[in-house]
Amino acid sequence: MSLQNKVALITGAGSGIGRAAALRLAKEGVKIGLVDLKEEKLKQVKQDIESQGGEAMITDTDVSDPKRVEQSVKEIYEKWNRLDYVFANAGINGTVAPIEDLSPEEWDQTISTNLKSTFLTVKYSIPHLKVNGGSVVITSSINGNRTFKGFGMSAYSSSKAAQVAFGKMAALELARYHIRVNIICPGAIETNIGQNTFPEKENLEKIKIPIEYPEGGQPLEHKAGEPEQVADLVHFLFSDASNHITGTKIFIDGAESLL
Repeated sequence: MSLQNKVALITGAGSGIGRAAALRLAKEGVKIGLVDLKEEKLKQVKQDIESQGGEAMITDTDVSDPKRVEQSVKEIYEKWNRLDYVFANAGINGTVAPIEDLSPEEWDQTISTNLKSTFLTVKYSIPHLKVNGGSVVITSSINGNRTFKGFGMSAYSSSKAAQVAFGKMAALELARYHIRVNIICPGAIETNIGQNTFPEKENLEKIKIPIEYPEGGQPLEHKAGEPEQVADLVHFLFSDASNHITGTKIFIDGAESLL
């Protein structure tokens, strides 16, 4: 089945993986609801989509705010009268610090932005996805799932592990409505997530354990992955080529997390 005229909601759509997925899906004729807190970046993505003949709309949304997420989903659904795909991709690294130095507020910010936003995005999309069935993809990480050497990233890794559990629960719960839910776990990807990191580097030395890979840390391509490579995986998980895949955690990291 073609993706033509289907509708996708993408959070964190203003840059990186979200932007790449929006452009990739738009090329296949998917109408894109662009959701992010940074409207200026969304305007450029929308322009890029429209310049290649696609359709897109923008909702400037704090994805950790229930009312704003609910309204955003509603606006996208009402624009095209359907919703087929949801890419819950928004996230931050948050504050990087030893556990004893991490404040409860900093912990909450990371958990809320990463985990709560995933819950809200999926929750408010379900009534619309149930109409025709659909597919949900959640962006987790190798951190908290296969690697734990991100010193100072306890909140981030916890949120990413929890996203996997949530995705598997959702996959089972929503299967009766023909809604598939899968979780992708990227490794190092060339994105701007570093801009959403609030490090306390001076405190990390007390918890770091020396790790050194003389030949580098990305065995397959010897460099970080590209957002477009992740976008190809998202496209696959939305397409009928993956119509029997749900509740699955997929690593996309060039074997980085196997070291």
